[in-house]
Amino acid sequence: MDNRDEVREFLMSRRARVNPKDAGITAGGKRRVSGLRRSEVADLAGVSVEYYAKLERGAIGGASASVLDALARALQLDDTEHAHLLDLARAADGIPTSGRARRRAGKPAELRPSLQWGLDSITDAVAFVRDPRQNLVATNELGRAFYSPVIGDGGRTPNLARFQFLDPAAHDFYPDWELFAEMCAAIMRSEAGRDPHDKALQDLVGELSTRSETFRRLWAAHDVRSHGAGTKRFHHPIVGDLTLSYEEFAVTAEPGNVMLIYTAEPGSPSADRLRLLGSWAADHRSMESRVTG
Repeated sequence: MDNRDEVREFLMSRRARVNPKDAGITAGGKRRVSGLRRSEVADLAGVSVEYYAKLERGAIGGASASVLDALARALQLDDTEHAHLLDLARAADGIPTSGRARRRAGKPAELRPSLQWGLDSITDAVAFVRDPRQNLVATNELGRAFYSPVIGDGGRTPNLARFQFLDPAAHDFYPDWELFAEMCAAIMRSEAGRDPHDKALQDLVGELSTRSETFRRLWAAHDVRSHGAGTKRFHHPIVGDLTLSYEEFAVTAEPGNVMLIYTAEPGSPSADRLRLLGSWAADHRSMESRVTG
């Protein structure tokens, strides 16, 4: 896999970010580069300047794990950035990441009934499965109500990235829209490094790059992150403001897919509003059943 451009831009962007003082380097005189010089990174990593320059040109194939670890320390990479560097090196060596099969664009895999049953058993929280391309591939009932602005009236598979960057409604749904945009682009960048053969993801990146200036800017930053756990704020059109905690779980039967569960702190206003949304969803489903029955 020729991913030299990806490697070069990632290493250059990380080098430019490091403050020399934070690396224990006394910055004497006027510096012509942001962050560290190549020679300084090489010295911190214990490699020759020539070898580091070769790596930064994108020729990372064949680099040993010890060199990559030393480079991660020199560039002060966090765990997600370190993993991304290893993914880029594996791709350059032609080694699939974590045994994940190479993907081709095509129809989404059929949803396993047992996975949907598991989601449906979660009744007091928003639960959904997201694939590496930011598609909402399955939700529980509360999740369908919660993500109604994303799901809309049907059509193609709901996609969180398209909603984030292309739908004006996202600015209302996400009070911290810019932060969410940064997170979305960084998660997608991590996935692209993890599986550079995913054509559907490449096509999505191309679509968003063409249609969203914000996405182009964030994608060019080469920032990466994992989702994991945390807290997010939402403004739902039915129940108003919600502050929800989320946890992410890998769906091991479907490598690359993750399940996310959003919950509210017990006794909080958000918990009351989430229950209200659940009641609204149940009433809405009952009404639909009467209409179609």
